Amino acid sequence: MTMPAHIGLIGFGEVGRIFARDLKALGVGRITAFDLLFADPASLPGRSAVEGRIEACPSAAEAVAGADLVISAVTAAQTLTAAGSTLGALKPGAFLLDVNSASPRVKRSASDQVNGAGGRYVEAAVMSSVPPKGLKTPMLLGGVHAEAFVEATRDLGLDAKVFSEEVGPASATKMCRSVMIKGVEALLAECLLSACHYGVEKTVLGSLGDLLPNPDWEKHARYMISRSLLHGKRRAEEMREVARTVEDAGLDPWMSSAAARRQDWAWLRAQELAPGEVEEPDLYRLLDAVRRAMAAEDGIGAAAE
Repeated sequence: MTMPAHIGLIGFGEVGRIFARDLKALGVGRITAFDLLFADPASLPGRSAVEGRIEACPSAAEAVAGADLVISAVTAAQTLTAAGSTLGALKPGAFLLDVNSASPRVKRSASDQVNGAGGRYVEAAVMSSVPPKGLKTPMLLGGVHAEAFVEATRDLGLDAKVFSEEVGPASATKMCRSVMIKGVEALLAECLLSACHYGVEKTVLGSLGDLLPNPDWEKHARYMISRSLLHGKRRAEEMREVARTVEDAGLDPWMSSAAARRQDWAWLRAQELAPGEVEEPDLYRLLDAVRRAMAAEDGIGAAAE
């Protein structure tokens, strides 16, 4: 088997929707999905399932029943819950590909649950943003079933390689990388929003190229800040898992914990922006929009006092 006949998705957020789209294009015979937001047909996951002709199921158990492959794509905090929701419904020998951004400790617990129930757990560390590559996004795989998974899913065209026969090292790689990647997102937001207050944002941004060469710092900064605004809630959950990973390594996760707070803050500010402002293509107009949201928040706070 190199093309699973039936694939189940747990989680139908951005990653789940992109994977479903790509799987549909590959001709997978049956795609089922479950998301907590399916309870509201007007939600983005609910609408997307209908538009993409994906079978939206009322429970995780129904979504995974009979599936040859299950892909778990939920927020970091829901990793263990998602794995547990498949128990008793997962077909014996079915693969569960866990692409969630969770700590090695959490991934090992999920693996024990799934393998203990007769499934075949495969740890996946997604090593870059899922859009625009979708299923071809680079992944590091871990676990005793990783090699068999690669063979069984060859026709899906995944850019996935076996990293370790143990569960944990692949996610450790992802989590340690996120200390930098998600941390830089948080730093750029804090750096440039502060610089805007003093009217020196363009000078500060220009000076970054002296230390950290980049062909287009404006474009890079806009992209990173907009990702925090769009997905800060999910990123904050990931950074809390990163903090646990750092803590398990014997370090105090000061930087990772602070980045989680800033990612949460960015997502909350995004809720106060007008439609379309979050994806504003001009960095400086985007920064102005966020600063207006900050000022509005301060005004509400002052009025409440």
